[in-house]
This record gives sequence, structure tokens and C-alpha cells, in this order.
Amino acid sequence: MSDDSEEEFVFEEAEKNPSAKHSSKVHKSDAAYSNNNNDDDMEVDSDEEKPIKKLKAKKPKAVEKKVKAKATMNDSDDDNFIDDTDVTPKKKKSKSKSKSKKEDSDSDDDDFVDDDDDAAPKKKKAKSKRKLKKDDSDSDDGSLPKKKSSSRSKAKRKSSNGDMDEDDDSFDDEDLSLKKKKKKKAKEPVIKSESSKKRKKAPELDSTPVKKKKVKPDEVKSELVSTKSKGLKELDRTARLQYAMQSFLWWNAKEPPSGYNWSELEHAGLSFPEAYKPHGIKMKYNGKEVTLTALQEEAATFMAATDPDGMHLGNQKTAKIFTSNFFADFKLVLGKGHEIKDFAKCDFEPIRRHLNEQKIVKKAITDAERSLNKEERDKALFQYGFAIVDGHLERVGNYNMEPPGTFRGRGAHPKMGKLKQRVLPEQVSLNLSEAAPVPRCGLPGHAWSDIRHDPRGQWLASWKENINNQNKYMQLAASSSFKGKSDRAKYGKAGLLCKYIEKIRKVVKKDLGSKDIEERELATAVWVIDRLALRVGGEKDTDEEADTVGCCSLRVEHLHFDPNQEGGDNREIELEFLGKDSMLYKQTIDFGSHIYNEENGMGTKVYDNFKSFCKGKKPTDEVFGNINPTLLNNHLKQFMDGLSAKVFRTYNASKTLQSELRKHEASPSWKSLSASEKVTEYNNANREVAILCNHQKSVSKAQETQLENIGQKVEVLKKQKHALKAILKRLNKGETDSIPLRKSITKAEEDVKSAIEKAKKLKDKAKTNEEKIAATQADEAAKQKRRDLADIKFQKAHLWEKMPTIDQVKKRIENWTAKINKAEMDLKHKDDNKEVSLGTSKINYMDPRISVAWCKRNEVPIEKIFSKTLRDKFNWAMAVKPDWEFNETIAE
Repeated sequence: MSDDSEEEFVFEEAEKNPSAKHSSKVHKSDAAYSNNNNDDDMEVDSDEEKPIKKLKAKKPKAVEKKVKAKATMNDSDDDNFIDDTDVTPKKKKSKSKSKSKKEDSDSDDDDFVDDDDDAAPKKKKAKSKRKLKKDDSDSDDGSLPKKKSSSRSKAKRKSSNGDMDEDDDSFDDEDLSLKKKKKKKAKEPVIKSESSKKRKKAPELDSTPVKKKKVKPDEVKSELVSTKSKGLKELDRTARLQYAMQSFLWWNAKEPPSGYNWSELEHAGLSFPEAYKPHGIKMKYNGKEVTLTALQEEAATFMAATDPDGMHLGNQKTAKIFTSNFFADFKLVLGKGHEIKDFAKCDFEPIRRHLNEQKIVKKAITDAERSLNKEERDKALFQYGFAIVDGHLERVGNYNMEPPGTFRGRGAHPKMGKLKQRVLPEQVSLNLSEAAPVPRCGLPGHAWSDIRHDPRGQWLASWKENINNQNKYMQLAASSSFKGKSDRAKYGKAGLLCKYIEKIRKVVKKDLGSKDIEERELATAVWVIDRLALRVGGEKDTDEEADTVGCCSLRVEHLHFDPNQEGGDNREIELEFLGKDSMLYKQTIDFGSHIYNEENGMGTKVYDNFKSFCKGKKPTDEVFGNINPTLLNNHLKQFMDGLSAKVFRTYNASKTLQSELRKHEASPSWKSLSASEKVTEYNNANREVAILCNHQKSVSKAQETQLENIGQKVEVLKKQKHALKAILKRLNKGETDSIPLRKSITKAEEDVKSAIEKAKKLKDKAKTNEEKIAATQADEAAKQKRRDLADIKFQKAHLWEKMPTIDQVKKRIENWTAKINKAEMDLKHKDDNKEVSLGTSKINYMDPRISVAWCKRNEVPIEKIFSKTLRDKFNWAMAVKPDWEFNETIAE
């Protein structure tokens, strides 16, 4: 889409919905300014062609008619307004103006009342005559005086009073406020004393004289719009588009025909990565440099870019898989007969050093280069990042084609290290409406594979990747109407399960004791899916996929009975297996506990069933030997249309969150908590959901460092509080000599500031790679100095530069106590959640309306728990009432 068509579309978008009015006006304002700025010289001032004798008229009639016209123009939306001063006939125009001046002189303005109505005007007219004659005599021909000379004479008349600079021709003598000042001047006594001069200068209107600006009538309208939407005018183009798109409330719009997702679809296709540019750095084989082609060098660079200490090459188990797969594909790129035969003799270190050097060079980027890069990204965004769906603008999710590289996978994926090939347009199919224009291919000399018209699909583009030979899709963003409808339907179906859950559990209770082995296995599997939130699972080809496990694919080796060897009536089972995305599921379940047996929970019976299912089987045998995912899913659908294991997970996640939040709100001290403390309790409830759904994450080095720093901060704060108490004791005893004071660090602050400025100058001047590396090193050194200075400040933050009072010390002790409590709470929160992913359940499983209603009930800003991305994704959930609840009624 072109820029013009995109802007026009935003105007139409706003007109279709009243809520878009504010945003659309901003765009109109932009358009008006851009058009009018090119037409400044088309305006003709009324003084430019005014006859001299008409200016000498004894009865000048001021500008009341023009003032009324301007007021009308400012208050109305009539874009076709024509100013009186632009009327061509000169006599008529002057006459009209004279009449206006007369009416103005007769107006009731209390600020400019004077008893002397005769003398001053004559004096003024005489002075005006002399000025005009002088201007006329200075002209080369007998033509009328030009506007410039006229305004200069006006400036000279006013400069004596200090109201205008001599060279300022930006004021219009027909401006209302300026006319009133002239009128006041005319009515002053003829004798000019110092006091009279002051009186002439004193009267001021509420609005000061406006600088003359040549505007067209419709620009006045745009200025009004711009004033009203001043806050939005400061947003960039992307943000304004986002506001315009938010005006479309898809949940109130007309639904497409049944089974269809859209009637009209238009987009710009995909953005492809740039072709590989060879760097010329040679790898070594058996100690000697090897010359490679561009394609071979690219593959070698992929391997060199892999961190040797990272999760793939840093782990002996995964490193073996990674290197074996890479070298197999690398040999195919090298071709038969190439000298490289053994991976152990390959040395990618020269290329790795080059890549590390390039990283340092990129850090030396200047502000101008960073701005240029942003412009390039924005250009791609505006070209490919939006689609038109049924007349409305929607954001596209992944419009950048995935570049080639090494396949990483998750966990111990059997195909990690294989080379992902570059995808070309000939492999891509586009989905468009029949009337939509086919987008131009971004790569010259290439063409799309085919164009389809499938309104039943939500995909915009499709291609097949070479690693798993699976289809991949370009779709709309998570904040789009497609995803919003899908999310709302998902949570509605989970809410509907509230209506059937008791019936399902009664059937499960009965079937757990069935004599039929298949019924007993089905009932046990449904219990596990319901209570433990396991996925269904299925058979996997471990040569093609990672060995991840679900309910139906549990093996005997995954269950450990009585893991702590307690004996007796112990009914604990430790479940340990790799779940989705190769995340370890390791939990010990006490099936005899009250939580699994209350309200006919039947936990004890489930334990007995597991015992009987595993009896006499090998460790590699499946626990559920008589059922499969298809049979289990069909069994679930007998209870409710569309019921699946994912519906159970969504139901349990939402129910758990709601019950945990209500439990916290019922506590006696709840109302006394601050907003941040309430957010902590919300995160605790969120963590319970994440543990239930096994949403885990690995602890990064950055997280470990952060936790260590917070722990050190708490210790320092406690030592400082102890020192403050010692200072208070000394002050009470009057021992002021031994109280430590904080020394000034102004010199250190100046050194840091100087180092940062020096590094910035080096960045701006750097041209070669060596200079950029030096600039980056200087920048890193300056940042380290700043960190050291911050640490020094923190270590001495509890002290004063001058002797404190007892009250000051007491107040600081209170502040330090609050700081310690906050830091300890932050440390506990981060430590508890370091291995738990709170975001996964928040994005995919917990109904967002529970969180929105909770925020409204407890006056907690939604920004505290939902990021902007989530607020855009769940915009349909933001209007719920504070007493909203997750139950069966939401499905209606």
C-alpha cells in the first residue's frame, strides 16, 4: 500500500466508528499542514493593492466585518469560506473596510473608552499621510505601495511605543487586538509625557497580537483539530496507526458468512532477507586456510556464530548431535571431492573472531545511524506490516521471512544443527481475495509460487521448510481480530465446561472401578488430564522429533512409586518425563492427600489403578496400553462438544487463578495492602497456575547475577540501617565528633560525565573498524565508571554531608526499613519465579477477564500485570465489570 492510500484508509477507518474521531482528526491535521505549506505564496494580502487615496479616507471603517468572518471561520467547519479581504474590486473593498472601521469605533469596548474622540484621530491620519507619501515617492514607478513597505511603515509607527521591532513585518494592521491598541493611542492627549507613553503601552488584551500567518480557510480548521488533539499529534506514525486500528471493535462488527474468516483480504506479501555478503575470512582445516565459495562460507559462518559455551555446544550430549547434523549438511554444501573430510580438523575460530569483532563495531553505532536503521525498519513495517481485512486495517505478525541458519530446536532435538535453507518466493503461496491486487515480489527476477483465494483460512502466506518438511504460515498479529475471536471462543468453551464438570467427574468416579480395562484406563486418563493438567500426548518418531511425553504416552519408567521409600500406606508417585518443548516435568503426587480425595476426588483409587496398569510391564512399556489419543479425544467429546485436554487445562488454569485471587482478597489485611503488594499476591496466584500447567523456564546467567546483586543490596541496606541507629545513639548522647559524614563526589561525577562525552565524540568521529572498536571500548569504560560511581553513592547513601539532626536520622531509619522490606520482597518474588514462566499461562490459559476484573475491584492499574502487548491482544476483555466471574454464563 502506498503512503497516500494508507493515510486515506485511516481517515475512512475513523469515520466508520465514532471512537476513531480523535485519531482521524490528527491525520487530517497532518494532511492539511502538508498541503497548505506549499501554497503560502497564493494568499494575497488586502494591503498589497490598496489605493493610497482610499487609505487616506477620513472615516476608516475598521475590521468588524472581517473579525466576524474570522470568528465564523474558526467556529465552523466550512472549508469553502472566503475572506472578505480577498475580494478583487478595490473601491468596494476599501469602502467595506472603511465601513467596518466606523462600526468598530462605535463598538462597546470598555477597555478603550476615552472622552476625547476628535483630536487624536486627526493627528493619526495626518501622520499616516506623511508616511504613505514618503513610501510612494521612494518607489521606482507610480505603482501602488507594496505590502513590504506598508508593513515597514507600520512597524516604524509602532516602534516608538516599543510594541514592535523595526524589522518585524509579521503583524497585520487589520488584526483586532492591534487595532484596539491604535485606537487607544489615538484617544490619548496630544501632549506626550512619560506617563502618557506608559498609559499607551499599558492596555493589553487577553490574547496578545497574533503573528501574521498566511493560512487557507481549511487550514484554520486543521489548526483547531491539532489543538484539541495535541497529545496525539506528538505520536509517531506507527502509534497513530495503532490508535486508528483500535477504533475497530471487531466484537461489535458483522460476522462473515458461516465457515468463513473474511470476505476481502489484501496484503503486501513477505519481506525477504538480503543476499549473503561474503566477508572473505577463511576457516582452517588441519591448520591450513581453506578457500570457500560464497555458499560454503555462509554455512561455515553459521557454525562459527554458534556459541561454543552455549546450550547446544556447551553440553556434551547436545554438542554431539549438533555437530554431527551440521557436518552432514556442510559436506553436502562442499560437494564431493572436497578436501574437508573430518569435522575434528575444522577450525572456525578465525571466522568467530571476525564475527565478535563485528559485534563490537556495531556497538559503536551513532545516534544518526541508529535513527537511519529505525527508518529502514519502519519502511519495511509500513510496506509489509499491515493488511486490509474486510475494509479494516490489521497488523501482520511475522512478515519477515526466516533467514537461513542452523536449526536449534528445543531441548535435545534430534535434528539440531542441520542447515535451514534460504526460502525463495517460488516456494511461497499467497492467500488473497479475488479482487485484491497481487503484491509485487520483493526479490527482482523471482515470482510467487501461486495465488490462492481461501476465505476459510486465516493464513496470508504459506511455505514449506526443509528441516521437518512442515508448512509454515504468515498470519495476522496476536492483537488482530482473527486471534481475538479465537481467544474469546477458547475461553468461552472453557467457561462452558463449568456446566458439565460435575457430571464428567461423576462418570469418571464410576468408571474408575469398572471391570473393563479400557473403561478404567479412559477414566484414569481423564482424571489425570483434569486434576494434573497433563496434555493428551501421542506417539513420536524419536528420529524426527524430541521424545516428549503426554498422558497417553506415559511409560512405566516415568512413574516412581514411593520415591522416598517410606513404606506402609504411602501413596506417592513421582512423575518424571519431558513435556512439551522438552521441558522437564518432575513432581511428586501424593494421591492419598486430602486435596485429591475431597469431594469424591478418588485419588486413592487412581493410585491403585496406576499400580495395576504397571504391574508386570517393562520400563519401556506404556502405562495405558489399551487407549490412544484418538480414542481419548472421542471419549471426551461424548461429554461436551469440542471438549479436549486443552479445554481442561484452560478451565483449570482460569478456575485456579480466580479461586486463589478470591482467597487473598478474603484475608483481613487485604485492604491495607499497597498496589505493589497486591501485585505480588497476584503473581503468587499466577505462579500456582504455572506450576499446575508445568510452565517452567531455565535460569539464565543474567537472572543468577540479578538475584546475587539484589541479595548484596539487601545486606548493604541492613548494614546501613545498623549504622544509622548507631548515629542516633551518638546524637542523643551529644557525641557529634565521631559521626561519619559523606564526602563530596563532584569530581568523580565530572570525570564520569567527561568520559561519557569523550566516548560519544569518538563514536561520532569513528570511520574505520579500528576507530569504532576503540570508541566501543571507551564507551564500555565510561559505563563501568558510571556503575562504579553509582556503587560508591549507594555505599554512602545513608550518610549526610553536614551534621544531621535527630529527626533527620529517625526519618532516614524509617526510609531504610521500607527499602529493606521492598528489596526482600523483590528478592523473594524473583527467586520464587526464576524457574516458573508466569507469562505462558497469562497469555494462553488464564481468562484475561479475571485479571481485568480483579484490577478494577482492587484499584490496581492494569499496566502492573499486563504489558502493552497483552493489553492490545486482550482489548476485547477490558470492558468487563469489577464483579465479573469465570463461569458457564460467559459462553453465552
